[in-house]
Amino acid sequence: MAIDYYQGSLAEVLSVSASIPEFEQNTSEQTLSTRLAGNKALILLASHNQQPIAYKIGYQINEYEFYSWLGGVTPAYRNQGIASALIEQQEAWVLAQGYQRISVKSMNRYPAMLRLLIASGYQVVGYQNNGEPHNSKICFSKSLQ
Repeated sequence: MAIDYYQGSLAEVLSVSASIPEFEQNTSEQTLSTRLAGNKALILLASHNQQPIAYKIGYQINEYEFYSWLGGVTPAYRNQGIASALIEQQEAWVLAQGYQRISVKSMNRYPAMLRLLIASGYQVVGYQNNGEPHNSKICFSKSLQ
């Protein structure tokens, strides 16, 4: 199966996100745009047969650190290395832009993402207690040096 990877748009991200049952479907393009406004950002997409099937969005925190904010793969395309490929492409772009570190947060309710981050060399650096374990965030970081 041929998967194409490219820099895409927020509209494409929303089309993929609508196919991911774990995600809340109340995010708008305006919400995403507002979060990215004023920051150097990267929007990566993966497609199969010219249909977007996965994405990874991140943005600059400061001149040294990049935040990997959102990502997802539609259920039919999971466990095929697509998320790993998006992470690798994001890391290569981030390093080429001169950043030294990537940070990311995930939650206990996304165990596949937690496993992927650890397998990709990210280390746990903190925890944000949001009241309930399934809503709290586990903070990860990876040095690109």
